[in-house]
Amino acid sequence: MGHTRHRTAAAALAAAMALTLAACSSDDDSGGDSEGTGGPAATAPGAPGGAAAPQQTAAAPAPGAVPPAAAPGTGSYYVALGDSYAAGVKIPETVPDSPPGCSRSGSNYAHLMAKQLAVPTFADATCGGATTADLAAPQTTLMGGQTPAPPQFDVLGPETKLVTLGIGGNDIGFGEIMTTCVMRSGDKTSPTPCKNAFTKDGQDVLKQRIDATGPKIDAALKTIHDKAPQARILVVGYPAILPESGTGCPAQLPVAVGDLDYLRGVIRDLNGMISARAAAGNATYVDTYTPGIGHDVCQPVGVKWVEGIAPESPGAQAHPNALGHEGMAVAVIAKARQV
Repeated sequence: MGHTRHRTAAAALAAAMALTLAACSSDDDSGGDSEGTGGPAATAPGAPGGAAAPQQTAAAPAPGAVPPAAAPGTGSYYVALGDSYAAGVKIPETVPDSPPGCSRSGSNYAHLMAKQLAVPTFADATCGGATTADLAAPQTTLMGGQTPAPPQFDVLGPETKLVTLGIGGNDIGFGEIMTTCVMRSGDKTSPTPCKNAFTKDGQDVLKQRIDATGPKIDAALKTIHDKAPQARILVVGYPAILPESGTGCPAQLPVAVGDLDYLRGVIRDLNGMISARAAAGNATYVDTYTPGIGHDVCQPVGVKWVEGIAPESPGAQAHPNALGHEGMAVAVIAKARQV
């Protein structure tokens, strides 16, 4: 009976995460869980619509006005491209011109960077749930209905001088990975039930997906160079989600202890591939994993950069919160300022 209850609870959590993570997109100013999961994100203290928990400062860029976008066809000086980790999903306030479902936050690292660097023009095209395919084609989000988000590449142009790109996680199935790991966390037949689920015929499926994503990032970088030949490209990696050691924190992210090393390896391998593709594509890699160590999902409010399955501060499940974007902004700005 106890095992049945555990499996049922894990299944319920996984179902909530499946809806949240699969889309990684909702508008935060809706006053609740606008993705319709009905899960922990809707009722957690400090969630959108409730009182925000206090956050520790991460030496964030100084406040300033958000630069305007450039005229269509010319390309803004600074363009931000990417998925939910770049968009800042579910972090108030969603910017007014964000397409339904993209959930671009005015507190994401791109907005912080644009204000700190005082760029003359700025366009944020990031969108929750984006894959590399959505850079060049319209993206339909769960909230978007019949109005897809425009291709992210549309905001590039000959006047673009700086581009940030954060992409790849949805190509390898971040939502599926987290949901599967939570669902199988109660499986006692193996110490590594999640790793087993992603092992087929002795091969690591996620390693294969990471390898297959490399050429897609190559193609994206080539297109950016073609559309914005004067631009410097910063390719932003993914932050640390799990602690570097220990048994994890089941209340925040319930995965089997034996799977923790495997999941850490997935993020490291993904970042390693992204770094290599950036170097090969005449771009600069921005490491947000290293500065994020010690700010993982298991840390207390005011220290953690990433929220768990029951967010304690505004932010999507298993995604960076506002403090995380402040910390990521510091890393990205430092690279942007390097000659």
